Amino acid sequence: MLARQYPKRRTTALSTVRIAPLQPSDLAIISEAMDNRYIIAATSDNTRKAYQADIRHYEITWGGSLPASTEDVLKYLHAFADILNPNTLARRLIALKQWHCLQKFVDPTVSPVIAKTLRGIRRTRGKPKEKAAPLLPEHLIKIVEYLATQNTLSSYRDSALLQLGFLGAFRRSELIAICMEDINWQPEGIEIQLKNSKTDQLNVGQYCVIPYGNEQLCAIRALKAWCEKANIESGTIFRRIRKSNQICEDAITPESVNIILKNHAKAVGIENYNDFSSHSMRRGLATTASRGGVSLPAIMRQGRWKQVSTVMEYIEAAQRFEENSAKQVLHKNL
Repeated sequence: MLARQYPKRRTTALSTVRIAPLQPSDLAIISEAMDNRYIIAATSDNTRKAYQADIRHYEITWGGSLPASTEDVLKYLHAFADILNPNTLARRLIALKQWHCLQKFVDPTVSPVIAKTLRGIRRTRGKPKEKAAPLLPEHLIKIVEYLATQNTLSSYRDSALLQLGFLGAFRRSELIAICMEDINWQPEGIEIQLKNSKTDQLNVGQYCVIPYGNEQLCAIRALKAWCEKANIESGTIFRRIRKSNQICEDAITPESVNIILKNHAKAVGIENYNDFSSHSMRRGLATTASRGGVSLPAIMRQGRWKQVSTVMEYIEAAQRFEENSAKQVLHKNL
């Protein structure tokens, strides 16, 4: 059988044209033209806002020049070494570094003298980080009982806010972001999906389960009461309330959580009310659960903690008097 004859491929002038490889300058132009939304998304909104505030402090409040030199940064560190917390100064350096790198300027913070100066400031001016006092169940019960006597829209909201914040060990950013669509109502309680979290920067998704409570504390009962009073069927749950009792569509601010907790703690006569913050609820849940014999993995799961050291710090702080060697000596020998 004769072999099938295929027509020869015609050679054109185009077949001899070679495409030159892209040059670095070409890549830079393409990069500038591309949508930078992915670069923006790489940093959380809160971190980006903090960096912007840091740059404003350096440039506007202090009068620093941008781009900055290493000498400029050193002068800035010396100017605020006695005023600002070393951790704040460290974050300001990161903000300056990010600004210069993104603007394609030489990074003035990379010099070893900057790191050494900051280390010296830490050694001479550093102080222990102020920690929020834990909110304990007895505190929360007092507040909930007090709010039950108020019969106002804000009292219904605040009771649900604080009970849910405590039992779910929520961060304030997580708490105010909860929407009705995030809640899965079940016979045993509720399952809340957290779309954004400090420990879930890639938005893989985290869940928090809240069981039904008792006569003293029940976040689910309080949540239902608030949603019914406010006629909330969708969208953000913990919303702003105007003085005219008009309920807004937008959520309360993160700082509002601190204010709400402190104000109600003061109203019921808790002496160290001023030591409370939104973080008190997370500390309180971990502390109380540990005292009740709850396992470390279960505590970490409820609070969505990733670092064992963080939770152990809370637990150990609560046990300083309970498991105290001096206490044992006094009770057994004196």
